[in-house]
Amino acid sequence: MAVPDPSRPLRVLHLEDSDLDHALVMAHLQRGALQVDTLRVDTEPGFRAALAQPWDAIISDYNLPGFSGLKALEIVRGMGLQLPFILVSGEIGEDVAVQAMRDGASDYLLKAKLARLVPAVEHAIAAHQTLCARQRADRELTASRQRLSELAQHLQTSVEMERAAIAREIHDDVGGGLSALKFELAWMARQPSTPPELKARLETSIETVTHALEASQRIMHNLRPAILEQGLVAALQWMSSRFEKRTGIVTEFRTSQDNPVLPAGVPLVAYRTAQEALTNVSKHAQASKVRIDLSMAQEVLSLEVSDNGKGLSGEDLAKTRSFGIRGLHERASTVGGWVDLSSGPTGTTLILSVPLQPDAIPTLPGDEDDDDRPHDPSAWGSL
Repeated sequence: MAVPDPSRPLRVLHLEDSDLDHALVMAHLQRGALQVDTLRVDTEPGFRAALAQPWDAIISDYNLPGFSGLKALEIVRGMGLQLPFILVSGEIGEDVAVQAMRDGASDYLLKAKLARLVPAVEHAIAAHQTLCARQRADRELTASRQRLSELAQHLQTSVEMERAAIAREIHDDVGGGLSALKFELAWMARQPSTPPELKARLETSIETVTHALEASQRIMHNLRPAILEQGLVAALQWMSSRFEKRTGIVTEFRTSQDNPVLPAGVPLVAYRTAQEALTNVSKHAQASKVRIDLSMAQEVLSLEVSDNGKGLSGEDLAKTRSFGIRGLHERASTVGGWVDLSSGPTGTTLILSVPLQPDAIPTLPGDEDDDDRPHDPSAWGSL
């Protein structure tokens, strides 16, 4: 609602059935040097019709024939209007006045004490302007947060698209070239005419190329895990086993699901969440055991990663550069999910929850490959 312009008269809707009382109220407003443009109504239909116009304030009598100030206040609030509403009565009980204030009245006055009318109107309008300004600021803040969230989600999906593109290039170009080179070197090493000292050099070269192929497989898997093509359960099992071998931390994976059918985007989000959680465990937790639980109940996928490490302090969670935790929240939101993180002296637990209703999960750009070929890096190692 627009803030009243000081250069124009205040528009006041007066609900009053007495001509004399209306004139008395207007006299007090004019005596207070207020320029007022007013309309007097005295029935409920007339009041409802008048509310279609813009007003700066409403002054209402308490008792009217077949109508009341409290009923008028109920109508105003029921229409979603936040107009300053001042209740005036010849006689009003304290309990009624308190109820009116609770229902949203700005102030209440006795007709015998109208000297306070001008300050009451000015205070009510100023409070209304402050409320409108705060609501505008809240709406702008909410819109700003929404834009930031959308930007973060866009960056997350852009990163995944770029990772997928780089993984394809590694698979098609680097992997293909290294595989061809390994074939050539192996063919040369098998020739009877190859001198023994050259065969030794060729074997060393083949070993070097093999290591390069393995490195390419590892890099490509980190960029775009091909194991996900076998399902989320298989991918998490593989991740748990690999993490335990690499770090020496006992890692247990449990699930009641065999091979759940999940909406597009969800398996990758769950995989990346578990990957980030395990990375944090290896870097910071000083844990000796990690447990990963995957479950589905009431059409909600839950992934829980818990450890028995030293936990995170409030300062750790509040760090301005804790982008890993923030990234988990933003990543979860791309599929309509959320992340809960709890930590204490006995360890940390991270839970990803994702609703599985198709209409609750937005489509992630780049979630589908450009072609139908499975980008399986294991094909390189068989050469």
